[in-house]
Amino acid sequence: MMNWEQLLSLRRQGDTNKRLRKEQDETRLGFEVDYDRIIFSSAFRSLQDKTQVIPLSKTSFVHTRLTHSLEVSVVGRSLGRVVGKKILEKHPHLTTIHGYQFNDFGAIVAAASLAHDIGNPPFGHSGEKAIGEYFKTGSGAYFAKDLTPKQYQDLKDFEGNANGFKILTESRQGIEGGLRLSYATLGAFMKYPKESLPKKPTAHISHKKFGYFQNEQPFFKEVAEEIGLITHTIENETTYSRHPLCFLVEAADDICYTIIDFEDGINLGLIQEEYALEYLIKLVKETINTNKYNMLTNTADRLSYLRALAINTLIQEAADTFIKNEATILSGDFDVALIDKSKYQAQIDDIIKISVDKIYQSSEVVEKEIAGYEILATLLNKYCTAMNNFNSNNASNYDQLILKAEGMNFDYKNEDLYTRLISISNYVASLTDGNALLKFQKIRGLQV
Repeated sequence: MMNWEQLLSLRRQGDTNKRLRKEQDETRLGFEVDYDRIIFSSAFRSLQDKTQVIPLSKTSFVHTRLTHSLEVSVVGRSLGRVVGKKILEKHPHLTTIHGYQFNDFGAIVAAASLAHDIGNPPFGHSGEKAIGEYFKTGSGAYFAKDLTPKQYQDLKDFEGNANGFKILTESRQGIEGGLRLSYATLGAFMKYPKESLPKKPTAHISHKKFGYFQNEQPFFKEVAEEIGLITHTIENETTYSRHPLCFLVEAADDICYTIIDFEDGINLGLIQEEYALEYLIKLVKETINTNKYNMLTNTADRLSYLRALAINTLIQEAADTFIKNEATILSGDFDVALIDKSKYQAQIDDIIKISVDKIYQSSEVVEKEIAGYEILATLLNKYCTAMNNFNSNNASNYDQLILKAEGMNFDYKNEDLYTRLISISNYVASLTDGNALLKFQKIRGLQV
């Protein structure tokens, strides 16, 4: 059974002394410092040019990864505070002995929510697939013979969550421990606390993907042990139970993309307004103020009202579900997303189905995802080929030019092949949509 004292650890990478909550400066609380460090990071700022739904779209209506992450953090903060208040009522010693406040839960969930997409490549989820397929079926498959099964799995199933953990924690010259976030916030961020293998060993929600690359395994283990995550042995490999607050981060993301992607689709004209409003009304039929709604004559105002009501409805329900299942969550036996327990599941499924049909599979999205595949595969191929030829003492003049232009951005001289390949993949994933397109155009000689 996990315990809240450990789960709320304020420890940071490199600490030698224990950080106690009751000794914290209330004007500069450690969990709030996490939020500040994330929001001022270059990796977070780059999300402003990574679109949430429509890759490469410059339409003002469409959410970027940055605005989506900010919205998820707001929802996450509310979820954390509601849950935190109930947790402290059930476990008063957390306040009386240790000094924790309900806002601490909100701050942890808000910070982890803010960072939840920080490792995502350009061009949305197709960007992850493009990087993975370069190593699985593209030219990058050449490297498989020189990698361990787990190393190769990391590359051919390239995962934004694992890349995010790398960004948040990786030491660089002069920067030890990356952003040096509290272990509580890192725990709440760790959505899939396992390695890339075994792949999907069970139907547990935390086994759907993986959460760290091989190079980050030692520190991931350190964080998991410090915050007291439960260990499991599956197919002779160690996996961990989720940090309980990770369920709230996931719920905040689920709520936002369900409702707000739907709203984007309406604003883009991909979903008929009357049709869409009808579906949202079904979701909030128990809480809607009909008189107030009927007074709104503008479609945008009606949509805004329904969206706010829907998000609030789902926040309260997710928080209630968490509290009702706290013991099961702490034991590591809660195996689905909180939103999957929603009594509004039928309405949510209807909204997601329409979003899939009308937005995610729209011709505009599909065509631009195709472009994203070509762009990322080209960049990876140029960088990996130049790196490989350099390390084989066979670099052409063109390879040398590529490395001269881009080599400072990835570790192409490292003795370890896996480290070189992950470094290149991490760099390509860090590019914004526009920056990746510009580099592609320059490599192709389309722009000088």
